[in-house]
Amino acid sequence: MNYRGIHRRACFAILAALLAGWGGRSGEPVPAARNPVSTAAITGPQRVTPQGKARLEGYIRAAELSDLRWPNFQKYRAQIRKFYDSFGGALPWIHDRQPSRQARAVIRLLEDAESEGLRPEDYDGPRWDDRLTMFEHRSPSDDELVRFDLAVTVSAMRYVFALHNGRVDPALLDFELGIHRRKFDVSEFLRREIVNAQDVREAVETAGPSFPAYRRTLGALKTYLELARRDNREPLPVPRRTIDPGDEYSALPRLARLLVLLGDLPRAAENRGSELTYEGDLVAAVKHFQERHGLEVDGRIGRRTLRALNTPLSRRVAQLELTLERWRWMSHEMAPPLIVVNIPEFRLHALDTHYHEVLSMKVVVGRAYRYKTPVFVSKLTSVIFRPYWNVPLSIQLRELLPDIEKDPSYLAKNDYEVVDPAGNIVSEGLVSSEIMEQLRTGKLSVRQRPGSKNALGLIKFEFPNQFSVYMHGTPAMVLFSKSRRDFSHGCIRVEDPVALAAWALHERPEWDEEHIRAAMDGEKTIGVNLMKSINVLIVYSTAVATEAGEVHFFNDIYGYDAALERALREDYPYPR
Repeated sequence: MNYRGIHRRACFAILAALLAGWGGRSGEPVPAARNPVSTAAITGPQRVTPQGKARLEGYIRAAELSDLRWPNFQKYRAQIRKFYDSFGGALPWIHDRQPSRQARAVIRLLEDAESEGLRPEDYDGPRWDDRLTMFEHRSPSDDELVRFDLAVTVSAMRYVFALHNGRVDPALLDFELGIHRRKFDVSEFLRREIVNAQDVREAVETAGPSFPAYRRTLGALKTYLELARRDNREPLPVPRRTIDPGDEYSALPRLARLLVLLGDLPRAAENRGSELTYEGDLVAAVKHFQERHGLEVDGRIGRRTLRALNTPLSRRVAQLELTLERWRWMSHEMAPPLIVVNIPEFRLHALDTHYHEVLSMKVVVGRAYRYKTPVFVSKLTSVIFRPYWNVPLSIQLRELLPDIEKDPSYLAKNDYEVVDPAGNIVSEGLVSSEIMEQLRTGKLSVRQRPGSKNALGLIKFEFPNQFSVYMHGTPAMVLFSKSRRDFSHGCIRVEDPVALAAWALHERPEWDEEHIRAAMDGEKTIGVNLMKSINVLIVYSTAVATEAGEVHFFNDIYGYDAALERALREDYPYPR
């Protein structure tokens, strides 16, 4: 396990333990004390009486503590037992019958869970003040110390686990991200990283993803939490028709205030909104707003733009929280370089070895109805120039066969051919009734020859996955001019396949742009393996914090935000 600062903190724990006289190494069993109250070391875990130990064991055995907002902690019982066994049954969050400095720091994090996109009540956020007050007014009993310490442990484990793995299992939402294979020893993390931490917040942060995009999203969340508190939520009135530049609009002052708040309009230009004519800086600000929200950038205030402007900022906060949850599902060892395709953004981002974006382009993704592009991770392994398109059986049955029945020469006109399972050509022209029957049963299949008519364009990017999804070019370039681009059968069409191929093959200098275009214009199908595979993330985020410091929001085209919110409305622990 590779935690930052683990050796430095472990050494500190060893020294503290030796000085306190309660053990040779952090985590070794603590010897039983004859007089635990009078001999408890200030710098070490609080020893309790045998009766206190029995109480602690009873709570752990029952996996329930009535003091908690969510009393049952069955899911964490084994980890909690391991945690307390490492301290010999002593209470690591109590020193000299008072909460340790680290315990108080942990509690502050639990109370402030909202800033991490989590719910404070899941970690007893509203209850900690009363518990801490108890220590100010009297000396707690051993049972009260045990219950307090256990409450810190359970809440901290829940919090740290949520930061590390997320709250909901993505497999329940049909996201194939491999989280079930990622183990996390939360007991060991608390013991070695948190209990004796010099900086608890910094130590806890190492449990979450280290991706820059995750850290930027956290910063955006804090910003939008503050914006949501400051905005008066006054909606813009819906005009009878679209507001064009040069038109009058009575709500321009409110529009100007909102755009200044969101950073789309410079504060110095806010007074322009006191006029009634929609023009100048306000039009430019609306265009910037449209760009950030995946809308057509025309400066016109139409139905879609007005709906985005009137979306409550609390909703934007929720979108950022959902994005954080999804980032936590990703493997923390997902090494760059990376290709990230964000479905609701309709965009591909290529990141270098330092996570900096070096290439970005529009994409077309699967239709929201029936052909959704799946969310998963894979590795780009090869680039195919002048690929064949092996038509999936579902498309063959639903779309091609009806076209062939209407026009027997349809295959020949569109460069299709009928092949057997071994790839032998059965027909390149007219289709007989016998062949049609075998196409219906799947005994024969259709493929499209390489060329200008090929649905994959002239370049295909292969990354193995169970969905038979890949990235490719397309002859239908007009679709990239649309603001909403879900038109495919599930695969991902890229706007600039030449640039993506050149970037992916940069470790093979013989495959520069000139040679790539020559292969595209040639006569043969050529497959080129990458020197080293590149991680590919097909993600679904309706909120994106960019390197430029902007926050972009997109529509929930597949309804996945709504599905995740339903799962997160479940009582704790969330479904797993």
